[in-house]
Amino acid sequence: MTDLVVSPTEKLKGTVKAPPSKSYTIRAVIAGLLSDGVSKIRDPLYSLDTNAAINVSKELGAKIAKKKWGLEVKGTGGKVRTPKKVLDTLNSGTTIRIATGVASLDSQPITLTGDASIRKRPIGELLDALRQLGVESSSKNGFPPHTVKGPLQGGLCRIRGDISSQFISSLIMSAPYAWEDTVIEITTPLRSRPYVDLTLSVLGRFGVRVVNGGYQRFSIPSGQVYAAADYTVEGDYSSAAFLLAAAAVTESDVTVKNLFSDSKQADKKIVEILQAMGADIDVGVDYVRVQGGGKLSGVKADLSDSPDLLPICAVLGALASGETVLHNVEHARLKECDRIHAMAVELKKMGARIEERRDGLVIRDGGLSGGATIDSWDDHRIVMSMAVAALRAGAATTIKDKEVAAVTFPNFEEVMRTLGAGF
Repeated sequence: MTDLVVSPTEKLKGTVKAPPSKSYTIRAVIAGLLSDGVSKIRDPLYSLDTNAAINVSKELGAKIAKKKWGLEVKGTGGKVRTPKKVLDTLNSGTTIRIATGVASLDSQPITLTGDASIRKRPIGELLDALRQLGVESSSKNGFPPHTVKGPLQGGLCRIRGDISSQFISSLIMSAPYAWEDTVIEITTPLRSRPYVDLTLSVLGRFGVRVVNGGYQRFSIPSGQVYAAADYTVEGDYSSAAFLLAAAAVTESDVTVKNLFSDSKQADKKIVEILQAMGADIDVGVDYVRVQGGGKLSGVKADLSDSPDLLPICAVLGALASGETVLHNVEHARLKECDRIHAMAVELKKMGARIEERRDGLVIRDGGLSGGATIDSWDDHRIVMSMAVAALRAGAATTIKDKEVAAVTFPNFEEVMRTLGAGF
């Protein structure tokens, strides 16, 4: 691993394309795995996380070929293959959770694991829901590695909605191939709801029908078959958030293309937050333009549906006047790292006045002082957020393990250099 050294930068300028969405890419690849026929996944993201989903899908029986336009996926029609080895999902939480449901379609035991970070992320609630649907499972204290053995029978299951929406997506994506109709009852308010909307939109494109009962109950008829699709992946607001924020905190004029105004992505909320803070933003049908230089003001932001925005919003708060409160986002502690704690620790190194709370952060007016040496926490969003903060530090900042950004945004450093950042 190598370090990224960032020099203070006054201006950014240019037009860049947002990387394709990780969330859509992973779901589309796995939908292709489950389809009957050959699907085309156009303009997918190639990153560590999506590569994990591609490799897992191959192990479960999909035949996947890279083309100039994207990925050609020959699916299994729901008849997944028993892999010859443990499925390694690397650092991809989305992949291990959705693949757990898919693996439960097989009548043979399948074991899934990931890196050290993944092995600290809970999976027990999902395994319990699958057991209610007839799947055998085992794990060490509710964390990966874990084993599932189907087939998925269907019926009624109850699951909490406030731990991870990925659990719900996993159940919804596998349920069409259950023996019986499946009903999923959500026993607590569903957080990160837009990610479930995203899953439903992908399934709709692959011909799967799900009845949404007000996000409290999902009914999935059995006997369905995923239809092969020609699917184009849209740009990723989660990754674009770093570019938009960097433009907002500097004297800049930056346009990010491939961001669609009608997107269902939860992290489209970054545009709303920047506008509330006073940033000069122009939103087009397929682009967002930020003209920085104006002073940002603190806001109170509920990030319950957008926990991945917490790190970059913490940086924005540190560079805004007044007080910024990021709340209702305790589930950000269950990501690649405890992001609430990590951002408090790292921003304090740069002089931020920041208070850690159970469900978020409070950041008070004060700005950032000198540079610092920043730990990555093995978390791509910590690395990229702190790189944006470093643009406004009083001296050069060193960020460890810059390669971690490749989990979702492999060319982050290159794109920022293109815009003029002192990387």
